[in-house]
Amino acid sequence: MTSQKTRIERDSLGEIAVPADALYGAQTQRAIDNFPIGGGPMPRQFIETLIMAKQAAARANLSLGELDRVRAVAIDDAASKLLATDFMPHFPIDRFQTGSATSTNMNANEVLARLANDLITRGEVQGANAGDETRVDPNDHVNRGQSSNDIIPTTIHASASVAIARDLLPALEELTRTLRVRIDEIGHLVKTGRTHLMDALPVTFGQVLGGWAAQVDGARREIQGLEPALHQLAQGGTAVGTGVNAHPEFAGSFCRELSALTSLAFEPAGNHFAAQSSQDTAVAVSGALKRTAVALMKIANDLRWMNSGPIAGLGEIRLPSLQPGSSIMPGKVNPVVPEAMAMVSAQVIGHDAAITIAGQSGNFELNVMLPLIGANLLEMIQWLANASRLLAERAIAGFEVDEGRLNESLSRNPILVTTLNPKIGYLKAAEIAKAAYASGRPIIEVALEKTDLSRGELEQLLDPRAMTHDGKA
Repeated sequence: MTSQKTRIERDSLGEIAVPADALYGAQTQRAIDNFPIGGGPMPRQFIETLIMAKQAAARANLSLGELDRVRAVAIDDAASKLLATDFMPHFPIDRFQTGSATSTNMNANEVLARLANDLITRGEVQGANAGDETRVDPNDHVNRGQSSNDIIPTTIHASASVAIARDLLPALEELTRTLRVRIDEIGHLVKTGRTHLMDALPVTFGQVLGGWAAQVDGARREIQGLEPALHQLAQGGTAVGTGVNAHPEFAGSFCRELSALTSLAFEPAGNHFAAQSSQDTAVAVSGALKRTAVALMKIANDLRWMNSGPIAGLGEIRLPSLQPGSSIMPGKVNPVVPEAMAMVSAQVIGHDAAITIAGQSGNFELNVMLPLIGANLLEMIQWLANASRLLAERAIAGFEVDEGRLNESLSRNPILVTTLNPKIGYLKAAEIAKAAYASGRPIIEVALEKTDLSRGELEQLLDPRAMTHDGKA
């Protein structure tokens, strides 16, 4: 077994061995050694946005005269080249690390500095010749005008904003559209309503699916309502919110550059002390994601119940058969997509609980659970986006309705007797319902025996569709 080749890197604590082919440097290696926890690296979207933030910072510093053109362009070009590759292997630090995510910030600084220096040395930067001895330093140049304490909160907001706009909101819109299509297709069908999992008054599929669509749309609108707060960035506050070592116009210039890179409208936070010492906006967004998860779990569970059977369950619908459901019971098919959706929802709710606790960890001028908040938010967003699309495409879009089963259940539903209350009174109606349930006979037959109402009157009063108020969702 051969040992891995290494090189020696130096930082303020001294020398440390780093893999010879690694793009990162000493501080990243120390974090790799210090946090062998196994939580996994920060999400790809977080790292991608952090690289873009470094690119925006280089452009802002160039425009403000804080960096010379060779170094600024080298950092900018290095970021572009890095984003065009599979960059995640260069960012191996565990998410369970220092609470400010200084390690991840320095990881980005070191990688970009190394790439920028390679570009300068090869003469691939405008204004530099091959062999140019200009050097880009991770702290002095890539990190110019920044602190981990403002760049990481900035990246939390910006990465969540990108993921919401690009992935989650379109997925929720697709789910709502799919529900609306199904309402047009099957909304007229009447089924037994249920409260407490017990038979209740009839409803239409249009009303059921319309309720689901309203839940999804309400969750989407709540998330959208938080976007303006997410678009306010901590950048410019540096270490404690006072902006030491940053150009007075850096925050505004940075936000303009990052907006150009992401096509989102970012702006400096109204109060940098709040933006760095708290994560109140992230907590609010997490709460909105939890609401979304709760709504989607309700929908998933309704689908599972309606699909239950096919013989001994409700059997009102048949979800698409996607895969065999048992390794021992031939022919069994399970509601796998709604089950996956329910598990995603449960995990999102768990992540929200962790973010709630993390949000309380703003000690004086800095929140010290930033990596957890950033990672959890992005995972919640991505899981909900992916699962929502699956629910739309592989469950809701293709389920079939068993109209025969619906009509049979409706005809024997004793709760239909409710509409007789104004004519015969609650107690008499209850007597008829109990008799119908005990004998298994349709309500109308029992009502004919126990009231003076004609069949024509009873058919009109006991019409399930009339009870849904014309099926308007």
